[in-house]
Amino acid sequence: MKKNWYRRMLLSYFPVFLFTVTMLIFLSFIVVNEISHKETVKADRISTGYIIDTVSRSLKGIERNVLEEMEKNERYRDFLNIELTREKRQVLFDVVDSMRTLIANDSLIDSIYVYRNEDKQVLTRSGLVEWDEFADRAFIEQALANPEYQGWSPIRTYHELSMENDRRVISMYKREPLPFGTEGFVVINVNMYAVERMIHSMNNDDLSFLDIRDDAGNLLFSTLTTTINDEGQEDGKVLNRIRSDLLGWTFESGIAAGQLFVWVSVISYVWIVIGLLTVVFAIFYIIYITRKNYKPIRVMMNRIESIQLRNDGFGIKMDELSIIDQTLDSLIQQTADYEKQQRENLLVSRRQLFLDIVQGERLDDLEERLLNLKLLPDNTSFGQFAFIVVEIGHYGDFRSGYSVHDQNTLKFALTNVLQELARDDGMHGWAEWIGESRMGIIVGIGGEDQSAKERIRLFADKGRTWVSEHLRMSLQFGVGPVKQGWNRIELSYKAAVEAMQHKLSLGKESVIMSDDLPGDAGRRWYKYLQMAAELVREFRLSTGEWRVHLERMFESLESDCLKDEDIRMLLQTMMDMLGSELGEISDDLLDYFRGDKADVRKKTVEETVSLEQMKALFFEHLTDIYRAYVAFCETKNHRAMINEMKAYIEENFVDPDLSLKHLSDRFHISGKYASYLFKEEFNMKFVDFIVKLRMERAEELLAETEEPVQNIALQVGYANSITFGRVFKRVIGVTPGDYRKLKLKPGKARQSASF
Repeated sequence: MKKNWYRRMLLSYFPVFLFTVTMLIFLSFIVVNEISHKETVKADRISTGYIIDTVSRSLKGIERNVLEEMEKNERYRDFLNIELTREKRQVLFDVVDSMRTLIANDSLIDSIYVYRNEDKQVLTRSGLVEWDEFADRAFIEQALANPEYQGWSPIRTYHELSMENDRRVISMYKREPLPFGTEGFVVINVNMYAVERMIHSMNNDDLSFLDIRDDAGNLLFSTLTTTINDEGQEDGKVLNRIRSDLLGWTFESGIAAGQLFVWVSVISYVWIVIGLLTVVFAIFYIIYITRKNYKPIRVMMNRIESIQLRNDGFGIKMDELSIIDQTLDSLIQQTADYEKQQRENLLVSRRQLFLDIVQGERLDDLEERLLNLKLLPDNTSFGQFAFIVVEIGHYGDFRSGYSVHDQNTLKFALTNVLQELARDDGMHGWAEWIGESRMGIIVGIGGEDQSAKERIRLFADKGRTWVSEHLRMSLQFGVGPVKQGWNRIELSYKAAVEAMQHKLSLGKESVIMSDDLPGDAGRRWYKYLQMAAELVREFRLSTGEWRVHLERMFESLESDCLKDEDIRMLLQTMMDMLGSELGEISDDLLDYFRGDKADVRKKTVEETVSLEQMKALFFEHLTDIYRAYVAFCETKNHRAMINEMKAYIEENFVDPDLSLKHLSDRFHISGKYASYLFKEEFNMKFVDFIVKLRMERAEELLAETEEPVQNIALQVGYANSITFGRVFKRVIGVTPGDYRKLKLKPGKARQSASF
């Protein structure tokens, strides 16, 4: 084993040395890479800016050329004059020739057309197009709605003729005559494919990529074909993002995958020589330090060997440090286990003694056990004791809001806080958890103080307030009566547990004193069953007096101070009685008593911690049931009136004076309510229903008779044929004359019957 530890120390230093040298080299490369990266980003920004500037200049040039041509060519203004256009058809040819010349002179222009407001005529390079036949009506309507807009539109699809395929374009429009005319406007469509080809020609796809996104972040164009993620190109990294104010596009550019940044060599021969000399010096220095530090280690090894530490008994050979390490670990573990066992034994003994006291068992050697467990303060004696039950409010939220570790931590903190507050008030508090959500506190009060009860009440109020403010937890206290001696704490414990069963009626301030319990007042079930029966009767009669009966019931519950379980049972019995009366009337009402709403109510009732909250809960729930019940009772009259109104309309729809006011006078209801009833029952407006009946009758007359359109209009309730024709074309899809000319059958020509 000679020189063994020397070799170990030597080998332990060398990795540190090699790691240091490696890090220096790595940092050097990082510096070089950062310099190259900054230069690359700068060059990429210049290239992207040039592309954006070129596209912007091209689009501005298109706009300028078209506007100059319109300003110089008077034929554009002549086209806006309908009478002149009719007299001189050459105007149309000249404007079309001008637009074709503009399109031919610039490869980016897809198409140009002029819209005339007066008769909704559109002039394209293919000629004059009627409004109903023009494919780009939606864009014209958008332009009419926003005539002041001066920019380019988002990418959209466009085609002039129905047989043409859609093309992706961006468009802008100018009002005619220039600059702010209202007689029409000219629309310029730029071919998006040509723009993309121009961008492709200015970008080297082998070295870099370019993505174009709209304001919403959607990809419009990319020089690469791979998918895009949130961080940039899958095959490249975004270096620059530049936004074009003209188009509202964001240009993202970067280096394509597989391409290295421009590396600049900054490592000189001088640096290499200095680095080699540093490495040689470090090697000699490590050897020197290792020899120097090995001497005291060797002395320590000799002393360890002198105590004759043996192997572990299984023939496994270990070196010196392994033996020392194993021995120290064993000693530390034994010490930690012993201390842990001592603490656990102490906690178990204290808890067992606490349970013995509250149960009144094994109290013969109580004083000795208290002293051994160090549970009594030095030089202090207590003559009066009281037991306090502390319960965490809304324990379900507490469990769901914290992890198990955090719950245990908060419970531990809660125990210490309450014991400390008792000490501050001159009392001794001994707290132990007696349930998952309940803590028990034995409070000792010295002397014969007659105000012990009030002191305990103040202590409970202080503890509740402090925990609410600092730990964000709600607590409820059940305080037993003050007793003399440790052996009578059992009586105080039982009284405190009994007090906690009256949280709903006595827990308004979260502190329940056992002395406030009503005693043997009895349950008096018959009284509450009678109240419930009266409430159900008033509910069924729809008088609204059930609220008075519910108010009286809760007043009686509060004055009688019933147990929580009795209160909940009485209220559930009342709901069962009400459900047997109303549950079979309709499925909606049944859901309040047996469905999801009933389950939610029962869960909420279980979580309610005060009678006031319980009262508000039942008032709200019964009000919802009452509204549903009253609405159901009114539904029969509602439907009868609707059916009578429908029959009356079907008999009199040819009357031109038939209106909502006519219906309101006929059925003695408001017009607004009549419209609401009609929409609610038939999911159709009153006007649409009349139009549907009139159009069906008009179809029959047009198909089966030779009556003039004017007579048919009068027969179906229209004062003139113009209004009738306009409504007929909107609903049926063709004019009355065309309907008869095409010999269509009723219902066959209708393109849309959605009312």
